[in-house]
Amino acid sequence: MKYLMLIKHSEDYAGTPPPQALMDAMGEFVQESFKNKTLVDTAGLRPTKDGVRVRSARGKLTTTDGPFTESKEIVGGFAIIDAQSRAQAIDIATRFMELHRVHWPEFTGECEVRPFEDVG
Repeated sequence: MKYLMLIKHSEDYAGTPPPQALMDAMGEFVQESFKNKTLVDTAGLRPTKDGVRVRSARGKLTTTDGPFTESKEIVGGFAIIDAQSRAQAIDIATRFMELHRVHWPEFTGECEVRPFEDVG
């Protein structure tokens, strides 16, 4: 089953380069995950100042350029994983966050893991 992992944190971290040790460890984790086919795709996202929101409310669309200062937390990145079970998806997310804990202990964030809806 495919799962979406959303990496959430405060805007304070957006545009701040992570420590090189984390980048190195993440590189190994990502390569291993592509090789064992649990990782389908992944990317970090640029700060909200580079984004735009398109909102539908009361029958009207509005667009708002970033930054989105009213947001307490933002999505800083994502991964699409293909896990054999919910437990494996949680394990992958835990391993990912453990890399942050070890290599960037000042970081505060979370990884939300949600299964894809079967629409077919």
